[in-house]
Amino acid sequence: MSPARSTTPRPTARSTVLETEEHQALRAAVAALGKRYGRDYMTRVVADDGHPDELWADAAKLGYLGVNLPEEYGGGGGGIAELSIVLEELGAAGSPLLMMVVSPAICGTVIARFGTEAQKRAWLPGLADGSRTMAFGITEPDAGSNSHRITTTARRDPDSGDWLLTGRKVFISGVDIADATLIVGRTSDARTGSLKPCLFIVPRDTPGFERRQIAMELQAAEKQFELVLDDVRLPADALVGDEDAGLLQLFAGLNPERIMTAAFALGMGRYALNRATEYAKERSVWKAPIGAHQAIAHPLAQCHIEIELARLMMQKAARLYDDGEDMAAGEAANMAKLAAADACVKAVDQAVHTLGGNGLTKEFGLASLIVASRVARIAPVSREMILNYVSHQTLGLPKSY
Repeated sequence: MSPARSTTPRPTARSTVLETEEHQALRAAVAALGKRYGRDYMTRVVADDGHPDELWADAAKLGYLGVNLPEEYGGGGGGIAELSIVLEELGAAGSPLLMMVVSPAICGTVIARFGTEAQKRAWLPGLADGSRTMAFGITEPDAGSNSHRITTTARRDPDSGDWLLTGRKVFISGVDIADATLIVGRTSDARTGSLKPCLFIVPRDTPGFERRQIAMELQAAEKQFELVLDDVRLPADALVGDEDAGLLQLFAGLNPERIMTAAFALGMGRYALNRATEYAKERSVWKAPIGAHQAIAHPLAQCHIEIELARLMMQKAARLYDDGEDMAAGEAANMAKLAAADACVKAVDQAVHTLGGNGLTKEFGLASLIVASRVARIAPVSREMILNYVSHQTLGLPKSY
């Protein structure tokens, strides 16, 4: 006689020992917030050419936006592990907040780790409670993925000690709503004569700091901008951290960016997969729901597996970063970003394919994700450059460039 089958739902990967009870509670609470807004809310915001201010305010009020920032400056005292949970769950509900990748994750982390006490007190409380936001400017028209070709330069005014920034940036998110932009520039090393990276806080209305919106096919609340810096004058204290530690400070922001991009992609992939799964359970063309057919079921199951595997790497990267293991976190963050982006693109494509013609209608909210899902493959670093990183740094293979 066979044993009775339990009716208790089996635990998912998100409810195992891989996450603490606190993380599980955070995930459930954020999911509930996301459900109150959902995809319809974000669609309306984009259609109105607006910003998700209500969701941003509610997430801030609940302490989610600054969950990674130090408690002494108004944050939650957690890390990128907690912040990635917030972004993933909002994305899975159809209402991701892209500026979370930039403002608390990159800029907040850099200032918390390397900023002066005055910079921390000026910026971190506002970044934590959502009342202030900061954009991040690194990409340039002629540099692309080669950060060594950044031409935005900063020089000292010998009379006043001020900094003068000159250069261009492109594809910078949210500059119109950000109070300031953390600009990656380069300064001359007096000892070697070479240029070294440095980061500067540039307030939005600083004279000489101009922006032009880039017309995008991508439908998103966060707009993209080209920036021109024409001898932008900044006080000496606009420099973040130590002038001689710019590269370390830069990568302290880029690793969280990759981890959060993975969270963004995972949330989007989960949203698409959930929509497809619900449809496959209900849609009947012959005698059984289409989800009963392996041609539908197996690709969806494969998407689920790849999303779960990508999450494991994201969790590893976040843990390493929060533990201060910067080098190991760099490798894991790159791999997490690549795996999550690929899983997201595949899940969106399979979801649209599962719904057929309905997958291209506004009613189901999947068609616009075809373009959006590509973002994680392209930004903040292409999958090809990640493969270069792994082949050179991990496998020790020679460079071709």
